[in-house]
Amino acid sequence: MFKGTILIGNDHGGVDLKFQILEYLKEKGIEAVNVGSDSSEIVRYPYYAAKVAGEVSRDPSKRGILICSTGIGMSIIANRYKGVRASLCTSTYMAKMTRAHNNSNILCLGGKITGTLEALDILEAWLTTEYEGGRHDISLGLIEEAEEALCSGNIWVPREPYK
Repeated sequence: MFKGTILIGNDHGGVDLKFQILEYLKEKGIEAVNVGSDSSEIVRYPYYAAKVAGEVSRDPSKRGILICSTGIGMSIIANRYKGVRASLCTSTYMAKMTRAHNNSNILCLGGKITGTLEALDILEAWLTTEYEGGRHDISLGLIEEAEEALCSGNIWVPREPYK
């Protein structure tokens, strides 16, 4: 089980699920920092995604959870940050695979499309699955290489054929 700090951000579409997740994390003894909206009044998700993704980008020991109505918008903006591997998960299998194979550091959830019990199961899988490394390090290395090029305003062209 992950024991570091988790930042949790949300917009109006994720406020209810956020409170359930905060309670779950508290019960598990996991430090959670709420940087999301506490209201159902309409707000813009990129502001909250920036808080979480910016911190995870600066401090790789932290992880994040982002919740909007579908999780799609949050994942799009979060993945613009260097070193962030934000994964939108709608099943426990996706949560396990994104941790095991992609070393995901931000979990994105849809507050209007995923029920609370399912979301908590997804979170549990994401928190308890370790990154496997090995052959997956090759792909993560390619992602980092692409990130360096793209963040420098260049086009990334893979050096080797697909293997």
